[in-house]
Amino acid sequence: MDLVARTANYVQEKFYGESSGHDWWHIHRVYETSMQIVAGEAIMSIKEDVVALAALLHDIADWKFNGGNDEAGPRAAAEWLGSQNTDVSVIEDVCTIIRELSFKSAGVRTPMTSLEGEIVQDADRLDAIGAVGIARAFAYGGYKRRALFDPNVSPAVHQTADQYKTQQSPTINHFYEKLLLLHDRMNTETGKQLAEQRHLFMLSFLNRFFEESHEMDSRHAHLLQQIIKNGRNAGEQGD
Repeated sequence: MDLVARTANYVQEKFYGESSGHDWWHIHRVYETSMQIVAGEAIMSIKEDVVALAALLHDIADWKFNGGNDEAGPRAAAEWLGSQNTDVSVIEDVCTIIRELSFKSAGVRTPMTSLEGEIVQDADRLDAIGAVGIARAFAYGGYKRRALFDPNVSPAVHQTADQYKTQQSPTINHFYEKLLLLHDRMNTETGKQLAEQRHLFMLSFLNRFFEESHEMDSRHAHLLQQIIKNGRNAGEQGD
């Protein structure tokens, strides 16, 4: 069994049945989407083994579940890959991707330093939007015991990673604070194409949510119409 297959088995065993939306099937989707982007970009120099391993290990010790520690993931990935006698350069490449991958806030740029990293970041962000992204957002909100929606709590435009990490806003706000920003932050042409319809689906979902909730006059609904009209949140500058 090769390293990618062993890593997939290891991660599946570790995360199967996890309930926050960061389970094995999320990781599996990110892996499959990463491979889809690799095929779509058709660049010969892409290190497919690095893409595969980073996709499989990207949530191995996510900061959200490790006290906000950004180094927990790279450290756990390095320990696993080291135990498999992986080449040092591959370990370094994978750990750099995991370290750089996460969304930090509306106001913080998160550029990747490698093409492999751009691919995995796109795949991870694609799984945060569209129908799957909606399902995962509410799974995570329930896991964190957050309110579904509160019209009296306006979405924020976080300017620092600490502001984003410590926010406890309702799940609907998370769409404005992260999910609706992601389609403009895709790195690859394939990622951009895949993101477009998923983004439009979220806009349609939110519009229907406010309609069914009798909240079409809320701040959230008005902000949604601004986003539909202008293409991005007020005050959000993009990457």
